[in-house]
Amino acid sequence: MGKQGRRRMGSYALFLIALFLCKFLAVAILDPLDFLALQSIRKSLHDLPGSNFFASWDFTSDPCNFAGVYCGSDKVIALNLGDPRAGSPGLTGRIDPAIGKLSALAELSIVPGRIYGSLPQSVSQLKDLRFLAISRNFISGDIPATLGQLRSLKTLDLSYNQLTGEIPRSIGTLPELTNVILCHNHLSGSVPPFLSQVLTRVDLKHNALTAPDSLPPSLQSLSLAWNQLTGPVDRLLSRLDQLNYLDLSLNQFTGPIPSQLFSFPITNLQLERNLFTGSVQPADQVTISTVDLSHNRLWGQISPMFSTVQNLYLNNNRFTGQVPASFVDRLLSGSIQILYLQHNYLTGIEIKPTAEIPVSSSLCLQYNCMVPPVQTPCPLKAGNEKTRPTAQCNEWKG
Repeated sequence: MGKQGRRRMGSYALFLIALFLCKFLAVAILDPLDFLALQSIRKSLHDLPGSNFFASWDFTSDPCNFAGVYCGSDKVIALNLGDPRAGSPGLTGRIDPAIGKLSALAELSIVPGRIYGSLPQSVSQLKDLRFLAISRNFISGDIPATLGQLRSLKTLDLSYNQLTGEIPRSIGTLPELTNVILCHNHLSGSVPPFLSQVLTRVDLKHNALTAPDSLPPSLQSLSLAWNQLTGPVDRLLSRLDQLNYLDLSLNQFTGPIPSQLFSFPITNLQLERNLFTGSVQPADQVTISTVDLSHNRLWGQISPMFSTVQNLYLNNNRFTGQVPASFVDRLLSGSIQILYLQHNYLTGIEIKPTAEIPVSSSLCLQYNCMVPPVQTPCPLKAGNEKTRPTAQCNEWKG
C-alpha cells in the first residue's frame, strides 16, 4: 500500500475513533442516574404489536434523542411514553419504580395502551412534577396517598383505568392543582375537599363516590355523573358561580333545583336521571345552550324562561299545563334545535297541524295528556304510545 493509501486509512481510522468518542460523549452528557432509570423503564415496558415507539431507544446513542424523552441540561425533564397518534396500539408492561429516580421530571404521560399493575409509590419522589397523565390503561390498586407530596402538581389525570379505594385526602391539599381527572375508575368513598384556589376542572364521573365536602369557587368544569351522590345540591353549588359546564347526571340528588343555577355562565347543564322534585322557575331567560333535566320528578308548568335554550330535555317528568307559546315561535324559527317534552302530563301546545318544523329541529310530544297536534319523529326510547291513558291524566289532576 502506498503512502497515499496509508494516509487515507489513517484518516478513516481517526474518523471512526472520533465517531465513537462523539457517541460516547453524547451518552455521557446525561446524568448517570437518569440514564440507568431510563434503562429500567425500557426493560419493564414493551411495544404492543403494530407499535414501534421504542425503535429509537438505542442506549449506545444519546437518550435525549429518544422518542418521548426531553432533556434540560443533563436531566430528563419530560417523559411522554407511547405514540399519541390515533389508532396507535400503545405500550404494555408495568411502570418501573426507577421512574422516581428522574429527579428533574416535570411532565410524565403514558398514552392509551395496556399498562397494568399499580402506580409506583416512587412517583411521589418527583418533586418538580407538574403534569401526570396516565389514562386509558389498566392501572389498578389504590391511588398512592404520597402523591400529596407533589406540591407543584397542576394536572392529575388517571382516568379510564381500574383504580380502586378512596381518593386520598392528601391530593385535595395540593395548592397548585388546576385539573383533576379520575373518571371511569372504581373509586369509592367521599370526594375529598380541594383547597386549591386555582382548580378549574374536576372530572370524577363513572365511579362510586359520595358527595364532596368542599369545592373551590374557581371551578369552571365539574362532572360528578354516574356516582352515588345524594341529598340536595344547594350546598354543593352555592359558591360555584364560575361554572361553564356541570354534569351531575345519574346520581340520586333530591329536592328542588336551585333557580340561581340557571344564571351561572354555563353552556352545558346535565342534571338528568336524578330524584329532583318541585317546580323549576328560573328568574330570567336561560342562556344555557343545552339543559337536560329529564328523568326526574319535576312538576308544575314549564317556564317560558326556557324557550331560549337550544337543546332542552324535559322529558320523563311530571310537568303539566300548556307549553308556552314562546316555545312554538322559537321552534318554528329554528332557534330551538331539540325540544323533548315526552312522558309528562302536558295538556296542549298552540301549534298548527300544518306547521312546518325546520329539519334541523326535533320536537317530541308523545305520551302526554293530549293528542300531539303535529306528527314528528321521537327517540325510540319514547315508545309507540302517542297519548297517556285518560285515567292517569285524571288522577294527576286530582
